[in-house]
Amino acid sequence: MAAPPSRPALRERYDRRQQEVVDAAAGVFARRGYDQTTVQELAKEVGIAAGGLYHYFGSKEQLLIRICDELMDPLLARIEPLVADETVDPAQQLRAVVRLWVEHVCTHRDHMLVFQQERHVIEHGAQWRGVRTTRKRFERMIEDLLGRGGREGALRFDDRRVALSALLGMVNHTAQWYRPRGRLTPQEIADGYVDLLVP
Repeated sequence: MAAPPSRPALRERYDRRQQEVVDAAAGVFARRGYDQTTVQELAKEVGIAAGGLYHYFGSKEQLLIRICDELMDPLLARIEPLVADETVDPAQQLRAVVRLWVEHVCTHRDHMLVFQQERHVIEHGAQWRGVRTTRKRFERMIEDLLGRGGREGALRFDDRRVALSALLGMVNHTAQWYRPRGRLTPQEIADGYVDLLVP
């Protein structure tokens, strides 16, 4: 992989093109599967020469890691400020968090499908530790929010861990069935999930 350019205008173009490669690769891997997609096929879909792909990523696996990273890192950056303010009603906080979360899953549907289908490829490598650490941090934030909501009577569930697992399953599985022109918007889907936990 070539070093990114240092001049701002060139770096901006490089970053934009690299992001286009990530998004296109997520679509290809989601449709065909990671193992079933050759570098040549991927490059053709992206619209660059096979060697050009290595200008942006050192390997196909590195590209897969980037796809997985884009699921959690931007989401955490948006959700952390919402969860940090403990003066807000936990049910309102949870609704805001789940709305962002569902929106993120829907707009990164290919990324989520790739993660769900292909995590076995990377889950034992050193790079997977970073992905796993970020996911655990996200899960702890949601679990803490559920715990506070339960203590304050703002949320209804018998077991916080079961509630967390249910929420993770529902939201993450949205990628499997959501359609942009479907009956429900991402916000309506999110509100439906949260309503299951609000007394």
